[in-house]
Amino acid sequence: MKRLFIYSAIVVFGLGSCTKDFDELNTDPDNLTEVGARERPFMFAKAQSSSAMNRSFYQTVQNLGPDLYAQYFALTTTSFRTDRYALTPDWQRRFWTVVYVDTAPQLKSIMDNVEEDSGEGALANILWVYAFHRLTDQFGPIPYFQAAEPIDVIPYDPMDKIYDDFFVRLTKAVEALKALPAGTTVYQGYDLMYDGNLDNWIRFANSLRLRLALRISKVDPERAKTEAEAAVASGVMEDNGHNASLAKALEGNDTNGLAQVAMWNEFAMSSTIASYLKGYEDPRLGIYFQPSANGDQFNSLRNGITTTDLGVSRNQANANSNVGEYWVAYSGSTEADNLVIEGNLTQRQQVMCAAESYFLRAEGALNGWNMGADAKSLYEDGIRMSLAQWEVRDEDAIAVYLTTTNTPVAPGDYHESPAVASTPVIWAATEATQREQIGVQKWLAIFPDGMEAWTEFRRSGFPKMYDLIQSENADLPIGTFIKRMPFPLTEETSNMEELTKGRALLGGEDNAATTLWWDID
Repeated sequence: MKRLFIYSAIVVFGLGSCTKDFDELNTDPDNLTEVGARERPFMFAKAQSSSAMNRSFYQTVQNLGPDLYAQYFALTTTSFRTDRYALTPDWQRRFWTVVYVDTAPQLKSIMDNVEEDSGEGALANILWVYAFHRLTDQFGPIPYFQAAEPIDVIPYDPMDKIYDDFFVRLTKAVEALKALPAGTTVYQGYDLMYDGNLDNWIRFANSLRLRLALRISKVDPERAKTEAEAAVASGVMEDNGHNASLAKALEGNDTNGLAQVAMWNEFAMSSTIASYLKGYEDPRLGIYFQPSANGDQFNSLRNGITTTDLGVSRNQANANSNVGEYWVAYSGSTEADNLVIEGNLTQRQQVMCAAESYFLRAEGALNGWNMGADAKSLYEDGIRMSLAQWEVRDEDAIAVYLTTTNTPVAPGDYHESPAVASTPVIWAATEATQREQIGVQKWLAIFPDGMEAWTEFRRSGFPKMYDLIQSENADLPIGTFIKRMPFPLTEETSNMEELTKGRALLGGEDNAATTLWWDID
């Protein structure tokens, strides 16, 4: 696959000057003057890389925020305080840069310059939904319907209207792709996810539609049922060959973001995920994480650990478990000053996996929706799919896992935490526990996508997590969990009038404790 990325000139051009009717253009061959068929593949690749959080923004937008809030990881450093819910306003702005500068203008330019029912237009619309659903699910109401328009003031839109547009775009995109001749490819050689395979794009779009349907299942159950059943009928991800992941490379500042930040050894396995993985004797424990550098043990930390406790040698980075060898490998001495952590920077970055679609369908089946199978079989198939994704193929071991009565255990951390929950793996007899099991196993399966995991935790309440040890956010006392990101402060200087309207759409204060539209529990 060609590893090519849009140059800054194309990015700038895409911000506002690309329309169907071009004015007279400078024809200097050394300068880009218009965006045509030759440029669109580069623009699409740029938008793909950016939408899933490339290396430039991975640490501050994802790793030091949602990855901690999902309690996949906990910080081992005193350099940052986000694990104690002390927010850094400038980092909120960066997610807006990812979407409004590095993603949306490229996609808008493509959509403005191709036929609506073309394959290029369909892929751009699918990626548009993927990028914006992550943004709105962090902030709430956002500027959406006029995003990437060449205007100075962009109004905010309510989440229910934004979600309605998501469903419309995904439906039309799939219809357009299915209408294309068999064997058609789009952006082959430039598509970083599927290399132009439209069958996989259809399954990705339908699985994303299913995800969004479950997201609104409590606030709008009838619409959720309609969208979910239509998505499954149209064809969702069913095996790991359908998984969505992005090719990564050393060029173009586009290495694997988690591999990059893990090299700095500033976070470790959270005690929450340790309690589940250790208790279940889960074979993914040694895949998702690796033993500590200086003790050869799977050690973890509680989230929100105090600066005093972080000074204890047992809580320092080399005494705890970094992510697994898929992302980084240790070499050299285990002493703090001599340890070398080498990043596997070109590993593919997960976007969405088939296992998630099975767990979404399992929850839908419990809701009484037609998901093509019963909840128990979908739940168990989701586990099988996740294990296979990470090369766990021993059928006997899988059978043992599916039928184990094991429950989470005390993780053995510095704070002597008890087991985080009592959720078993083997399918339970009660619906309440079944829902919790689905939530836990989906959370384990979508690792390390903390952005989606945090969103689903807010939506479903699962998995059960430990309270923070310490909170530095007055709006989020111990026993509560962060609900959203406040709007960027830059909006106060550049878009204050519309920001005021956006804040009114929240239905609460513009802080981290206000729940979003779909979060009604």
